[in-house]
Amino acid sequence: MRISLLAALASLSLMAACEKKNPDPVKPPDAAKTDVKAVENKPAEDVILLGEVGSLTGSEAAFGISTRNGIELAIEEANAAGGVKGKKLQVRVYDDQSKPEEAGNAATRLVTQDKVVAILGEVASSNSLAMAPKAQAAQVPMVSPSSTNPRVTEVGDYIFRVCFIDPFQGAVMARYSREKLKFNNVAILTDKKSAYSEGLTEVFKTKFAEAGGKIVGIEAYSKGDTDFRAQLTNIKKLKPEGLYVPGYYQDVALIAEQARELGIKTVMMGGDGWDSEKLFELGGTAVEGSYVSNHYSSDDPSPRVQDFIKRYEAKFKAKPDSLAALGYDSAGVVIEALKRAPDSSGPALRDAIAQTKDYPGVAGTITLDAQRNPVKPAVVLKVEGGKFKYVDTVSP
Repeated sequence: MRISLLAALASLSLMAACEKKNPDPVKPPDAAKTDVKAVENKPAEDVILLGEVGSLTGSEAAFGISTRNGIELAIEEANAAGGVKGKKLQVRVYDDQSKPEEAGNAATRLVTQDKVVAILGEVASSNSLAMAPKAQAAQVPMVSPSSTNPRVTEVGDYIFRVCFIDPFQGAVMARYSREKLKFNNVAILTDKKSAYSEGLTEVFKTKFAEAGGKIVGIEAYSKGDTDFRAQLTNIKKLKPEGLYVPGYYQDVALIAEQARELGIKTVMMGGDGWDSEKLFELGGTAVEGSYVSNHYSSDDPSPRVQDFIKRYEAKFKAKPDSLAALGYDSAGVVIEALKRAPDSSGPALRDAIAQTKDYPGVAGTITLDAQRNPVKPAVVLKVEGGKFKYVDTVSP
């Protein structure tokens, strides 16, 4: 049965975001082009209305679209199976254009005007941090698929996530670089305007030093920069064995290319922000041999993962990345909680989500702890032949 998707592209002043040229060539799904004026503010009584805020355009569009696809597949499958307690699920989607301020505006609209029972989103931690206070104040549960900064769920007891957090992810790469790659010294290049990047930097720096390694230097850039040669020249002088770049794929691709142009052959490392097929298109051979921590690997032979991949490929004609898997899992956790909750009120649904235990997610089995974070392992992937290849699993 086809999903009933209510979507709105907006700067939340209701200007069509799709008219703004997207720096990322990925196109948003057609479903996201529905005119906001055609959307009723009050859902039918036989419908459960969810909200979603995502980066469907802008610098994180590849992440947002993968997440949107995963959520769409989960909702479609739930509706095909009968919905929840006889009611169909609908999703009202807003594009925040990869901007925190727009994400906050979208969350306000979802809880004050659209009256959704829960919010799915965002991908980027900076955007989720702008949304979370709005959801918390309105007592509307919010589940982030992939915001890894620990401060997101610290906002309050209505804020959840289905991904691991940066203290774990940063520690994974620090430990792996010391124990498996045998690096004694590492340099870091971080985005000083990104909560995600800064959070990972602090954890990696601390854990690498605790493991007996030395951080020989930290250089910084700002989101939107395209020339990293000055920072890379400084790093080259330090002769590090590894270069940790906890940024997003579009920045990483440019950094890798410019590093190789400057003769830097150092092995690069990063986090889940690297996870996009666009990394290989933009970075080419410059990113070969790099290592990243991630939530999921399509090489996982488990039937749960392989069945998900088949269903996703059949619908979207593309292989799902970790963002798609986490989007699917975030919707799944909310759907299962709606089935268990006595009603869809904020407090009842919040309690049901908080009780999530051993949920069979495609990006790992999910049990939420007292801080509303999942306890789950991470995988380490290596870039080989223009793709991510599984090399290891690291448990908490």
